Amino acid sequence: QVQLVESGGGLVQPGGSLRLSCRASGSIFRIIVMGWYRQAPGKQRELVATITSGEFTNYADSVKGRFTISRDNAKNTVDLQMNSLKPEDTAIYSCYVLVQSSVGKANGYWGQGTQVTVSS
Repeated sequence: QVQLVESGGGLVQPGGSLRLSCRASGSIFRIIVMGWYRQAPGKQRELVATITSGEFTNYADSVKGRFTISRDNAKNTVDLQMNSLKPEDTAIYSCYVLVQSSVGKANGYWGQGTQVTVSS
């Protein structure tokens, strides 16, 4: 099993910044992909950003140029730096990891989610 602990959510004014962090622990051989998803009230969960073990990144069009994802493979952490935040960024942000076990099987795990609210 893998456990994810997220931190960094909160309330921020439009144009402000927040940094989300997620640490994975447990039975980890290799983390293939780390990422962040979000779900706003009344909407489906959507991808925000992902980063592979080779540090290839993918961003939702709505956050390109404002958000930056990074990871520390030694610490099994993934961060999301969010700048120029907009009210439409308000959502519950959840960390996701795709983990390879020592026998080669891959499983996905989700964090509990952290609230980000952008409001004046």
